[in-house]
Amino acid sequence: MNRVALKSVIGGLANGRNFNRYISTAVAVRPLESSEFLRRRSDGVLGAFQWRTRMMMSTGSTGETTPLAEKEQKKESSNDNGSVVVSSYWGIQRPKIKREDGTEWPWNCFKPWETYEADLSIDLSKHHVPKTFLDKAAFRTVKSLRVLSDLYFQKRHGCHAMMLETVAAVPGMVGGMMLHLKSLRKFEHSGGWIKALLEEAENERMHLMTVVELVKPAWHERLLVLAVQGVFFNAFFVLYALSPKVAHRVVGYLEEEAVHSYTEYLKDIENGNIENVKAPAIAIDYWRLPKDATLHDVIAVIRADEAHHRDVNHFASDIQFQGKELREAPAPLGYH
Repeated sequence: MNRVALKSVIGGLANGRNFNRYISTAVAVRPLESSEFLRRRSDGVLGAFQWRTRMMMSTGSTGETTPLAEKEQKKESSNDNGSVVVSSYWGIQRPKIKREDGTEWPWNCFKPWETYEADLSIDLSKHHVPKTFLDKAAFRTVKSLRVLSDLYFQKRHGCHAMMLETVAAVPGMVGGMMLHLKSLRKFEHSGGWIKALLEEAENERMHLMTVVELVKPAWHERLLVLAVQGVFFNAFFVLYALSPKVAHRVVGYLEEEAVHSYTEYLKDIENGNIENVKAPAIAIDYWRLPKDATLHDVIAVIRADEAHHRDVNHFASDIQFQGKELREAPAPLGYH
């Protein structure tokens, strides 16, 4: 009886019809595994065709598994330290990077070739004297924001730095995005300014990642960050769309205030009002600091970065105040 049912199935498949109607409901038919079916009907046209197709897809002429089959068979594996590594069909894998001492590089957010040594010799006293109406408006706006932040944070330098970096990382991203879209619209190069501004945004974000290793924000400070970021991002976006030169001048003055804030932070560390704790591991690797670096060393390099951002944004504003476009002057790439 089973042979009769099997012939009914084969007939249905050969004629392209639903084979369920050929199976009698009066008998219990055991479902055939594909391997058993192919073994029984290997001398038939249908079985031979399906078998050859599977062989062509899964193996080469030598019987070895093809790369496609290997990728389909890969699922999960474990590395030496026991953590799970998910094999990707698309071939995306984290490269194995070593430090100079041979230890494994621990950070995914930046690579060794993106680290640098901060230029601590930069002039910290530079100041752009506001002369035009727009310069004075930008300067007074920043000063009013400084008064509000000082009233709220007072001597809590760590929390102040955290809030400062959540704001300081916005202008570079907005400026880079706007220049990127302009480059696409006008089919022209940016002179390297897109990359320079995005580098600035990333550098400011790394400042924040370092600060949060030292200071844990309270819930009300997190809410304040959300509010300030939402307001500042949209306000700066509109300002940059209307007048990039004023937007860069505002950022230049913001960076001047950042230099002042970190200078006050360093003074309190030197006076013993703030404990000079060990530097976070992320800061040691990012700025190539010595292994015994302290909080004082970290704040010093962050202050140097802010001074460089001050110079870059005042420079960008000066270019546009002279009636030129940013792409006409080479961007200071890698200028932290």
